[in-house]
Amino acid sequence: FKKKVYCFILELIRFIDKLPKDTSSQIFAKQLLRSGTSIGANYIEAQAASSKKDFINFFHHSLKSANETKFWLALLKDSKKADPREAEKLLDILTEIANILASSLLTLKGKK
Repeated sequence: FKKKVYCFILELIRFIDKLPKDTSSQIFAKQLLRSGTSIGANYIEAQAASSKKDFINFFHHSLKSANETKFWLALLKDSKKADPREAEKLLDILTEIANILASSLLTLKGKK
């Protein structure tokens, strides 16, 4: 899973670097880069968590970042600022990542 997240972030960086240089695209790009990389950063932090509560908290932040990243990608796609096929491909991968995180959280909280 760590490799999947890392590869997603690398693809996201390539996607961001192709965006137009107009003001709105660049603002969206910065937000997308922050939220997208936060998915991986929080997942890695969870691996070094000092307690189960801490571990769950980092997973929760990772999931929140994934959901925010979906928003920015969808906005770029729907505003026609980005290649819709590339955005959709990233959204598909991101949905899979978010589903894994959400399922893991349910398991960790004993709700699954």
